[in-house]
Amino acid sequence: MKHIKLAAVAAALIIWTGWQNNTVGITHYTVLSDSLPAAFDQYKIAVVSDLHNGEYGENNCRLTSIIKKESPDMIAVTGDFVDSKRTDMKIAEELIKRLTEIAPCYYVTGNHEAWIGGRYQELEEKLLDTGVIILHDRSVGLMKDNERIQIAGLDDPYFTAGNLSEKESALKNKIKGMKLTEDYCILLSHRPEYFRTYVSESIDLVLSGHAHGGQFRLPFIGGLIAPGQGIFPKYDAGAYSENRTTMIVSRGIGNSIIPVRFNNRPEVVIVHLDSI
Repeated sequence: MKHIKLAAVAAALIIWTGWQNNTVGITHYTVLSDSLPAAFDQYKIAVVSDLHNGEYGENNCRLTSIIKKESPDMIAVTGDFVDSKRTDMKIAEELIKRLTEIAPCYYVTGNHEAWIGGRYQELEEKLLDTGVIILHDRSVGLMKDNERIQIAGLDDPYFTAGNLSEKESALKNKIKGMKLTEDYCILLSHRPEYFRTYVSESIDLVLSGHAHGGQFRLPFIGGLIAPGQGIFPKYDAGAYSENRTTMIVSRGIGNSIIPVRFNNRPEVVIVHLDSI
């Protein structure tokens, strides 16, 4: 009887883990700010991060269906749209076509875009052809009812820097170089581990990914390991706030080096902006 119970638990765990690894959920966050113009109250952002050429249904129809149902005002793609080990431009192209039909898409690179070398230019051309707004260390204004916010984006530091200290310094210099205004700022940056830098530069909202939710999530503890942060990462998933800065970290959609997640369902993040 004991062996039967153990077998039943093991079977249930395998089925549950398989379901989690092959479906995508939606996670909602509300970000309140007295700096947000009233025209952008209830503005909705879908965050698509760390796809790694993942597929959910033919041409990612299941993924785009759940995003479409949310009716976002914009879609933020926060890096690692492809995977450097198994780059498939067709998957990326078909998905971005579907996403741009839902809402305007803003895009920043991740480390895997840097790692595909010369093929990144091919990817960028496909993104631009579909109308994606690519933010290479720059910001753009977004107007609504004569009120303005700014959308900024950082290239992954692997495009320009080497060691860890150089990466952090490069990111800070890039943010300063954008000459951001006092308008409410949404920053797309693949890397959550530089939260302190975003706080020091008084960014209002950061949308990030990269950590894959810590890959294996343990009850009451959180993620086990994340790139750039190591064991028990501090910024693995969810919302983090300090001073005027809030950072939302997506658990991402696909996998890369480690092909399986545990207790860590892939997700699309929906951010609701709330002017107070």
